[in-house]
Amino acid sequence: MSDRTLVEYEVRDHVAYLTLTDPPANTYTHEMMRDLDEGILEARFDNDAHVIVLTGKGEKFFCAGANIQMLQEADPTFKYYFCLHANETLNRLEHTPKLVIAALNGHTVGGGLEIAMAADLRIARKDAGKVGLPEINLGVLPGTGGTQRMARMLGKSKAIELMVTAQLMSFDEAKDLGLVNQVFEDEDFMGQIHQYARQFCLPGKAAKAAGRIKRAVQSGCDLPFESGLAIERELQQLLFNSQDAKEGLAAYAEKRKPQFSGN
Repeated sequence: MSDRTLVEYEVRDHVAYLTLTDPPANTYTHEMMRDLDEGILEARFDNDAHVIVLTGKGEKFFCAGANIQMLQEADPTFKYYFCLHANETLNRLEHTPKLVIAALNGHTVGGGLEIAMAADLRIARKDAGKVGLPEINLGVLPGTGGTQRMARMLGKSKAIELMVTAQLMSFDEAKDLGLVNQVFEDEDFMGQIHQYARQFCLPGKAAKAAGRIKRAVQSGCDLPFESGLAIERELQQLLFNSQDAKEGLAAYAEKRKPQFSGN
């Protein structure tokens, strides 16, 4: 475990956990974003980390968004650069070629949802809280990627509706909309998350291929179709040259379970 105070980093069974640690609400400051940024980079370079799980400390909140006291006290120039760095941090998370799972253990609102939307998959704890982007109630907009990511996930009209009405919804409602991938039962939520994440780890799953699937989607979807196909081909070529691709094809031909190495 790292000595960071606001974002803990720990690897268990090839799953890297990044835990927002400022309970009860886990609101983020510039200091927390810097810790998160460092944790993302650490997970990138950590060969023992095949999958990343992002979650919040405690059981009440995943994250309630930006720290309001910090925003009240900061000048406009600081707030602009705070938003810029937060954008860069979440882009770094989104572009890291390892699968990222947001484990929504409690309320996920405002900037908390913006952080969660930068993950590849969102798994929520049943009846554990609400989700939404209510920034309009503060006279501002979702400024950590929320307007852009939600529109890409749900379509422009639905995203605008949710943001201008400041609607908060249950995790089950969010799942019906496609904002949350799955809702797990409350009992031993993080244990279920660990088992879910483990399925994408070596040696049972080709973690490198999972990461490249993520990269092809995240980098290609906002480009012209032909450009997205070009990215897909280049990433496929990298995988074709890997030992894991050879192992996968051999295991299929020999009718056995593959044992991937990450090479």
